[in-house]
Amino acid sequence: MNKDYFLNRVRLRHIQCFVAVAQERNLGKAAERLNLSQPAVSKTLVELEQMADTVLVKRGRFGARLTPDGELLLSYCVSMLEALEGAQRSLSRGFSGSQESVSVGALPTVAPDLLPAALADFRVQYPQARLQVQVATNNLLLEKLKAGEVDFAVGRMAEPQMMVGVSFEFLYAEPLIAVVRVDHPLLNAAGATLLSEVVAHPLVVSAAGTVPRHNTETYLKERGMHLPEHRLETLAVSVARLVVLQSDAVWFTPAGAARDDLQRGLLAVLPLSFEGTEEPVGLLYRSEAPLNAPGQGLIRILRNTNRRKEGALTFNAPEKPARRR
Repeated sequence: MNKDYFLNRVRLRHIQCFVAVAQERNLGKAAERLNLSQPAVSKTLVELEQMADTVLVKRGRFGARLTPDGELLLSYCVSMLEALEGAQRSLSRGFSGSQESVSVGALPTVAPDLLPAALADFRVQYPQARLQVQVATNNLLLEKLKAGEVDFAVGRMAEPQMMVGVSFEFLYAEPLIAVVRVDHPLLNAAGATLLSEVVAHPLVVSAAGTVPRHNTETYLKERGMHLPEHRLETLAVSVARLVVLQSDAVWFTPAGAARDDLQRGLLAVLPLSFEGTEEPVGLLYRSEAPLNAPGQGLIRILRNTNRRKEGALTFNAPEKPARRR
């Protein structure tokens, strides 16, 4: 790349177009968002690629995906637009930092455990700030983070190529557990709970492609078993918990997703060993993008919330409830 050529020729419209394509993952949708024709978006993108002397976006039937060079450029472009937007807000009449917004992403299994208490504290400290929570799989969270759709996320580490331009701050390690309703037949059975008895019941598991699903499949495979056909696959924690509360289903889930129901005595942990299934959960944020004051405040609150939760609940086998008469 000719540095001087790139710096002298690149314009704001190139940056805006590139970021729109990265966020929408589709040239047509990016064109609608920018109020341009699709050929105009394509032409602007080609101009940027010529100036950068590299392919930034792969176009295809299934949309537009960034190349590794595109991923590298995106973090700088997003930071540039955010800086300009911040300058515009600060110059606006009557601007106050308390009116800033924060968008946080979170895994489905992490959001109900860590976020509610933190968001309540955040509202007390930043009563005028606008707050948005986006729940998604880890890969999608990383895409949203790098595209500037969320300011930071609570998620997991990923493959090195997915972590380009992203920093990870460890919060805690979360094990897999198997939970059932408190009067489930497996808890009333005499003797140890056998895994073969567990998988004979309907199972609730995370969707394919997620870390909890991979850990569940690995856990069973290491013990000579496979996921049965009679299973429910879902990312929705609210659906999973209600199914388990209202049936004999067994839910294989990261511990945090069931923490509140376990503390309330609505669900119970099956006495199975899940040693070695722990997965790190932490804060993901763009390495070169400083957060605004409310964003920094929410991260600080999340750290404190996590410390308060440490050791608040152990996942030991529960006492067996009395048999129904």
